[in-house]
Amino acid sequence: MFKAVNRYIYGPTPEERLQEWQRRLRTEQRGLEKEIRQLDVATTKARQQLKQLANKGDIKSARLLAREVVRTQRQKQRLTVGKARLGSVQMQMQHQAALVKVTGTFQKSTEIMKASNELIKLPQLSATMREMSAEMMKSGIISEMIDDTLEVDEDSELEEEADEEVDKVLYELTDGKLGQAGTVQDTLPAQAAPQEEDVNTEAEMQRMQRELQDLLTG
Repeated sequence: MFKAVNRYIYGPTPEERLQEWQRRLRTEQRGLEKEIRQLDVATTKARQQLKQLANKGDIKSARLLAREVVRTQRQKQRLTVGKARLGSVQMQMQHQAALVKVTGTFQKSTEIMKASNELIKLPQLSATMREMSAEMMKSGIISEMIDDTLEVDEDSELEEEADEEVDKVLYELTDGKLGQAGTVQDTLPAQAAPQEEDVNTEAEMQRMQRELQDLLTG
């Protein structure tokens, strides 16, 4: 009864706050792990489809799909870095727990603030990290609200760099048939154009593109 009354008057104890933050961080980490697995599955399917398109000589479709593979790989890299940063914050929370046992209070942490400042840029984590940052500021762990400015959309950057990256992907996935270094090809020498019976392949490619886009924007 005393603890309940105390909690009502003064709010959660430092230990309770830490436990709640740790729980939310673990939940977000599991969410990132699930999304990374989904990206891996989608990329594997797209790579298989890309090889089929390359073998049929449908380079235009192969290049479009390869561009989505590049986007997916970038997204996976961002999520993987985010997962590592979540782990870093969790370790710092454990350090805070040890301090609370000794002193009964939190200690300011520039490491938590820096990691949180980066994590908020991930759309998947933005709401949670913004909310937690407000709570941590009140608790004295961070000295200021973290920057909630999202990263600039990468479309313009992707347009400038994608051809080179796409060529690398095509070269790797088609055993050198497509994407030779320094070239941006749209046709294969002595390769017949796609026949009418390849309509199903094109539809499958478009479906694969939609799946990858859904994962990237979901």
